[in-house]
Amino acid sequence: MPTGALTRPHLHLGVALDDAGAHPAAWRAAGSVEDLTGADRLVHLARTAERGLLDFVSLDDTFDPPSPGSAQLPFRFDALLALARVAPATQAIGLVPTVTTTHTEPFHVSKNVATLDLVSAGRAGWRVAVSTTTEAARRFGRKDPRPLAELHQEAEDAIEVVSRLWDSWEDDAVIRDVAAGRYVDRDKLHYVDFEGRFFNVRGPSITPRSPQAQPLVVVDATDPTAVELAGRRADIAVVVASDAADGRAQREGLRTRATAAGRDPDTLTVLVTARIGEPGRRRELDALVAGRDSSGLQLERGFDRGLDLVGRPAEVVDVLEGWFVEGAADGFLLRPDVLPGTLDWLVDEVVPLLRSRGRFRERYDGVTLRDRFGLPRPENRYQQTKVSPMTTVPGGSR
Repeated sequence: MPTGALTRPHLHLGVALDDAGAHPAAWRAAGSVEDLTGADRLVHLARTAERGLLDFVSLDDTFDPPSPGSAQLPFRFDALLALARVAPATQAIGLVPTVTTTHTEPFHVSKNVATLDLVSAGRAGWRVAVSTTTEAARRFGRKDPRPLAELHQEAEDAIEVVSRLWDSWEDDAVIRDVAAGRYVDRDKLHYVDFEGRFFNVRGPSITPRSPQAQPLVVVDATDPTAVELAGRRADIAVVVASDAADGRAQREGLRTRATAAGRDPDTLTVLVTARIGEPGRRRELDALVAGRDSSGLQLERGFDRGLDLVGRPAEVVDVLEGWFVEGAADGFLLRPDVLPGTLDWLVDEVVPLLRSRGRFRERYDGVTLRDRFGLPRPENRYQQTKVSPMTTVPGGSR
């Protein structure tokens, strides 16, 4: 059996709710929602994913306009704010927005993601992204474009600052002492005093510690420098793999890096990104795009070098199960061809078959997204060391 295979009882499934779907013609397809800016659209999609007991929904975000011919629509929501709208309308599904660290201060990131975790009762994560383009830099006017390796170094410092700010409030800092007129015990708030190449942040946060304490960190591990970042800091690493052997090699490489960073490799979940669609619907979508080959069923055709699942439910499940059993993936981040149609098909026909084979959960276990991925709620680093309140923690600078 390959190294690290089947370390989990069931595979994990997340679904991307980006744009009208992953196919370039998705917004033109019959059944596509006309008003893609409607307030209830994301709620409906997230509830469908929750009905299928999926682990989480993700929503992409960027400071750049879409490239010509892509599936992206020519507008962009703030992903975190949009999922905050979804949070009270759902009960169990995880919520993972993309948050770009390049032009965003870690103090704001910590406050916003902690708020999402609070309003969702512990179901938040954040997908770390960087911004490389001149156009995005000009929109903010504060930073020039920089090499990707440097941006990922900055992202790692941002993750560290955010993590420390989340710990700057102890769990029982809110005391509501009515008689004394004290809502917060100031002795249980702590400076983080982070000094690094990119940020100098004193803290503390102004947001109480959230239900998960540390919402999950998701990293796209496609660039070599992002692979290193994921091995050191990610709870979930997302990879693009052309075949099962490629997926297995990437997963084992990430687990090795996690071990080298002093981590238990089983605390790192590796998900393979996969486009997914029904054969008939895919042919209809392809026909709407000039020059696309729409002939035949394609189960593992390379799409942007990645896994493309097109077939009957049993055929799709064969691939998902096979990759999981071979240790090529702990699960998948699925990108439906068109929303909501492909998502309905996934939840109603593909997931039940996975469940019948014993590869997917029968119910949601636990309360938080950390529970879902078998991760304990971390202790507060400041409370552990019993440092003086509102002072620097030893080793707080980098």
